[in-house]
Amino acid sequence: MPSLEEEIGELLRRKSLTLGMVESATGGLISHLITNISGSSDYFKGGIVAYSNEIKTRVVGVKAATLKEHGAVSYEVAQEMAEGGKKVLGVDICVADTGIAGPGGATETKPLGLFYLGIAHGKGTSSEKHIFQGNRLQNKQTAARAALELLKNYLLGLPA
Repeated sequence: MPSLEEEIGELLRRKSLTLGMVESATGGLISHLITNISGSSDYFKGGIVAYSNEIKTRVVGVKAATLKEHGAVSYEVAQEMAEGGKKVLGVDICVADTGIAGPGGATETKPLGLFYLGIAHGKGTSSEKHIFQGNRLQNKQTAARAALELLKNYLLGLPA
């Protein structure tokens, strides 16, 4: 049975789409999983680890006003990261994540394990909220898997 990463690769190949990542809290883990597949260079063009707000704005193009108004861990920033990454990396689809892996960083309104996953494609941009319940490493791993599931489900919904 093919792995999730292999299924995604096959879907991207079949649909002739390229992929990029902009990762914050997962620190490159999603890109790592995608590039574990032999031949992934056919569709994966690159990734940016935008861990600091400075890199989110200067490299990826997230608006400083969005960061100030909503905070780095928000629907809005996840969407702007995905949109900016799509443009900067020159890809068809870009997946982005931002979150609080832990053990620190939580606030009254943003709990430990809170992640937003964004996806941008020619059909539009969206993001979704998750709250994971593990330690730092578990939250990063679970968020990376959730991002891959988001991508797979999105690809399955596209016309052949």
